[in-house]
Amino acid sequence: MSEPRTDCRTDGYEDDWRLECYEELTSTSDICLERARKGEAPGLALLALRQTKGRGSRGRNWANAGQSLAFSVLLDAGQAGRDALGGWPFVASLAFFEGLATSVPAARARLMIKWPNDILLDGQKLGGILIEREGPMLVIGMGANLQQPPQEAQIGRTAASLGQCGPVPPPADVAKAILAQLAHWCTVWRQDGFAVLCAEWRKRAHPVGTPLVVSGGTTYEKGQFAGLAADGRLLLETEQGMKTIATGDILLAEQGADVASRH
Repeated sequence: MSEPRTDCRTDGYEDDWRLECYEELTSTSDICLERARKGEAPGLALLALRQTKGRGSRGRNWANAGQSLAFSVLLDAGQAGRDALGGWPFVASLAFFEGLATSVPAARARLMIKWPNDILLDGQKLGGILIEREGPMLVIGMGANLQQPPQEAQIGRTAASLGQCGPVPPPADVAKAILAQLAHWCTVWRQDGFAVLCAEWRKRAHPVGTPLVVSGGTTYEKGQFAGLAADGRLLLETEQGMKTIATGDILLAEQGADVASRH
């Protein structure tokens, strides 16, 4: 791995993070995990101006359209608690949302969190989060389209970019904004508890009553968003009654229509 760029490296940023920026990496999350296995302490943040093997959720590749955010943070997983979902998806999505909104203030009113931790702009995907735990260590990977989205033919759907809302700062500045927010929301979780975290998440997410589709491979289920269970799982009001969703691809109704047509 090459040396980090000196114009992008910030040791001890916000007294919590060691930010390193590279011209190119295979995967920021993979490198974070490799360094954790070699004894790297929590607080490492890696930013790549280009990823060659970026990973998304459910084994997907993350397409890089150029001038994108490819960013991962190494953390102590100890705050995750005993419940299966834990607070990390909510901490990560709040930090991601607020970091992007701070970077381009005109985007705030057009941004929305989709359960549990995708970021949408005008209903189209702008960024996603991949959370991986290995022993006591946790890696949060964040990818966002900054200047332009990938081509629809490349990813099979229309995506959004932050540049649609105005000038976008350099990726390193966006990463620093997210790090500041990550420190803040970790503190909120630690001091005020999970319920407060969920309440703040709901303020930025699709409202109760939003039509959703849950896609699970060859099946899908339609309903309306009915809020969150006490442990953070999604509540879906369906024709068969209330269902609690722990995992799956969550699509807004108009996106889900494309899924339904394939079944």
